[in-house]
Amino acid sequence: MVHNGVSKKFDFERIQKLDTCLVSNAIERLKGRPRNEGSIAPSALHSIFPSLPPVLGYAVTGRMRSTSAPVEGRAYHENMHWWRYVSTMPAPRIMVVQDVDERPGVGALVGELHAVIGLALKCVAYVSNGAVRDIEAVESLGFQLFAGAVAVTHMYAHISEYGHPVEIGGLEIHPGDLVHADRHGVHKIPLEVAAEIPRMAAQIREEEAELKKFCRSPRFSLDGLERQFERLPGDGVEARLGRER
Repeated sequence: MVHNGVSKKFDFERIQKLDTCLVSNAIERLKGRPRNEGSIAPSALHSIFPSLPPVLGYAVTGRMRSTSAPVEGRAYHENMHWWRYVSTMPAPRIMVVQDVDERPGVGALVGELHAVIGLALKCVAYVSNGAVRDIEAVESLGFQLFAGAVAVTHMYAHISEYGHPVEIGGLEIHPGDLVHADRHGVHKIPLEVAAEIPRMAAQIREEEAELKKFCRSPRFSLDGLERQFERLPGDGVEARLGRER
């Protein structure tokens, strides 16, 4: 399959098992994106279930409102147009929904029923700057939630539009984007470098293991630490900053 002209041939399962910090480092090393791009600002949301493993999936995008009733159709989990759209995207899927109310997070779109339907449609997580609810029930399902708040009620929660790019915490996410998330937060994986991530992640782990071993050894010194840093490959940012000071 091809997304934006880029082949999706990569080791999905190996990437899924990696934590977001390591994958982010690998993406930076592969020059897949600038360091200040690609992730959702932590002020916008957080992992509701930090003990659950990382999730990886393709974005199905929508916008929601909860403080006013939908103009037509039904609210909450009964919106079949939304579910039919979800089913058209590649699996596994991650629902990425921007709460566009004036005060996001007042009413929760996703709770237990929404999670059960999502799992039936091969969704593994829900990402939103809005609210979620039914926390214990959803956690028991193993369905991951990333949200800005927890709410008592769904109010008039409904999908107001879907299938378009959304923006959450400064990150624009398009339908079909590869989304990776865990207790640290949510980011996108550029498909252009996805195939190289497992190899680069393994290399970074080896380099970090060697550095940690040196720091714990009787050979440790600041001069030695500097030499260790000089041997680490990188993009040259630190070196340039050092020369500018």
